[in-house]
Amino acid sequence: MNRRVLFQNAGLGIATIALNSLLQDNLAGGSPSVSQHKQMPHFQPTAKSVIFLFMSGGPGHTDTWDPKPQLSKMDDQYVPASIVANVPNIPRSGVNSKLMASPFRFKPYGQSGIEVSELLPHTAQHVDDICVFRSLNHRIPVHGPGECITLTGSGLGDRPSMGAWVTYGLGSPAQNLPGFVMLSSNENGPAAQRPGWASGFLPARYQGTVLDARQGIPFSEMPQLYSERDRRQQLEFIHWMNEQHLTQQAQNSELQARIESYELGFRMQMEAPDVLDLSTESAETQKAYGIHEKATSAFGRQCLLARRLVEQGVRFIQLRNGGWDAHGSLKSNHIARCRATDQPVAALLADLKRKGMLDETLVVWGGEFGRTPTTEGTRKGDSRGRDHSPAGYTMWMAGGGIRGGQVIGATDELGFVPVDRPLSPHDLHATILHTLGIDQHQLIYPHNNRQEIPTVLGGEVVQEALKSG
Repeated sequence: MNRRVLFQNAGLGIATIALNSLLQDNLAGGSPSVSQHKQMPHFQPTAKSVIFLFMSGGPGHTDTWDPKPQLSKMDDQYVPASIVANVPNIPRSGVNSKLMASPFRFKPYGQSGIEVSELLPHTAQHVDDICVFRSLNHRIPVHGPGECITLTGSGLGDRPSMGAWVTYGLGSPAQNLPGFVMLSSNENGPAAQRPGWASGFLPARYQGTVLDARQGIPFSEMPQLYSERDRRQQLEFIHWMNEQHLTQQAQNSELQARIESYELGFRMQMEAPDVLDLSTESAETQKAYGIHEKATSAFGRQCLLARRLVEQGVRFIQLRNGGWDAHGSLKSNHIARCRATDQPVAALLADLKRKGMLDETLVVWGGEFGRTPTTEGTRKGDSRGRDHSPAGYTMWMAGGGIRGGQVIGATDELGFVPVDRPLSPHDLHATILHTLGIDQHQLIYPHNNRQEIPTVLGGEVVQEALKSG
């Protein structure tokens, strides 16, 4: 054996030890940075995982979850001065346009009698498990920054996403899958904002992994004529070389995350194909999610896959459905969007409940804002649309310790702004973290000489939304 072979063999041996150590860290859900803050969870959690159903573009709250009979009475009239006086002075508020009655009827559902739009007949069947927040508001009327504040707490796009904070704080029990997964479907615009699943100033290992429900993880298939042993030897050598490079780079979380991604990718090659294979589900389950129907196929696969990922211990799953930006033809737009998502969302809630998983899985639904009670432009009839409404909109939660069958907050009689229990995205984030057993003020990451917390300056936990509240 010559000297070169000796050092190569030694290097591979060291890489194997390092790789095994890394693997054990991942299996335990730990990381070096987690030790910098108080041990998680801070108190007994009611949820173990989060499924965030993000409706990109802005669903019209007065057309889905916030009925406004007064809009029907005042259709095509100008906004009364008494209402205008309370609307924030932000662009696109719609106060100078004519009011537009919702083209959809509402009726009460469940024992709680919560009124829900005819657009959502399937989800409405689960209203007694849903807590509806009708008083969300912020001041950003643009899609990109609006997405950022909804998913990260800041419109600047420079902060970690909520999924990154959660996996930083809790790790993940998923052994062979990422702790944070982002699923995307129906990208009809606006463009997805990467900060919504990025790690921001947290180490890069906490960013979300983008998954395609049909194709799985890009470039993850094992090459032909390549054995598991071949892949392991290759990874050990790559890992050894990367470690040598890392020693010269000091603190470089991007490089560290890249090193870890090779190992995670290897484990995913072994595990992910089975998780993504929806054919193993019963015909009844596939039908419930609408897997084989054109309108519901894409989002149905996302929702079913989300349930399967939760079963594998994935901590945070973000589903994205785009195309809700109905500046014109709101009626046909929302009919199509709700047809694509209503049945799959209802199937997800029913499936989680049937399997005894809903109590430990927090489901969140909503977009970056709502839509104005007024019509946009001079369009007439069914071609009318609505502009963006960040000053007042609706989101909902279910499962994970949430007390369903209730409505929290209210907007004025036309749906412009909250008049009862106004809530910010930070309050929503604080409540999500609370269900996971995380005190927002104790989950800290030092950055630029600041002790950063997930909710920027702090949010209020909506205690009345909790079963224990």
